[in-house]
Amino acid sequence: MTRLVAERGDSLRRYAYLLCGNTDDAADLVQDALVKTFGRLRNGFTVASAEAYVRKAVLNTYLDGGRRRTLWRRIAHLTAGPEEQESAAPATDARIDLLGQLRGLAPRERACIVLRYYEDLKVDDIAAQLEISPGAVKRYLSDALGKLAVSLAEPADDDMLKDAGGTHAH
Repeated sequence: MTRLVAERGDSLRRYAYLLCGNTDDAADLVQDALVKTFGRLRNGFTVASAEAYVRKAVLNTYLDGGRRRTLWRRIAHLTAGPEEQESAAPATDARIDLLGQLRGLAPRERACIVLRYYEDLKVDDIAAQLEISPGAVKRYLSDALGKLAVSLAEPADDDMLKDAGGTHAH
């Protein structure tokens, strides 16, 4: 385990970060995955094969947490205020902040996007990783890409509306 963390720890944390979008949560995901993996595995594994087990554990831990967060989001508004304040930065920053856009995806959509475009897996490989059908993977990818396309689309230019004599509400 020590060798895996020394050689591949940064890569594992980046992978977890793309899934969850938070440095502290990513470190926790990797730590939990290492405990789960090496609590069961014995010596004799190569760094590459152990990394595959840990990546799978990171993904499963993220998805399990996503289910809990989805349930919490349904009721959180009853007890808590917003965790983040709206940014005063211009809309351009929102288009550039892809990680921010990934946060808006459902856990399985985000997992499919990360596995497809960060891990460079094919649809069948993603389906095997997530233990779902290839059709479901295609649907998650399609839905996620659609959401990302809408959120990254360029907003109407307010100056053009003013020049054209149009009005708009804030």
